Amino acid sequence: MNLIVAVDQNWGIGKDNELLIRIPADQKNFRAMTTGNVVVLGRKTLDTFPNGMPLKNRTNIMLTKEDRKPKADEIICHSVEETLNELKKYPSENVFIIGGDSIYRQFIQYCDTAYVTRIDHSYSADAYFPNLEESDEWILKEESEEQTYFDITYTFCTYVRSK
Repeated sequence: MNLIVAVDQNWGIGKDNELLIRIPADQKNFRAMTTGNVVVLGRKTLDTFPNGMPLKNRTNIMLTKEDRKPKADEIICHSVEETLNELKKYPSENVFIIGGDSIYRQFIQYCDTAYVTRIDHSYSADAYFPNLEESDEWILKEESEEQTYFDITYTFCTYVRSK
């Protein structure tokens, strides 16, 4: 399974249930990687999408404690175990964990590749992704040339599990 995330210098990913910054090239990269695949997300992440609707052209698997009726293109699971059981129906390389922070923390142990947009800026954040640089389980495999969005620089990084 894969993770895909954008982080700031402190591995922050969001504040007040919003992304820290929206970088068009990062959003385009996210769409290119996840379209036609399976995305796993939490309810709060879904609520940040336009009209709270699942992402188009993807199988959306939402993990929530709430008892709610699924929307179109959405599968609802109520536990990590139920989600993992549902994911057995799909090739592992086609599954992307897309957040938020509690979903990343619950599923990182099942993933072998992390696609991380590293933003060279520090924002005020209240949601964080685990710092892969401090983990001996993850190795930086690839890093793009530095990109720029106005005065913000960032790189696209691929980390792979080493153990």
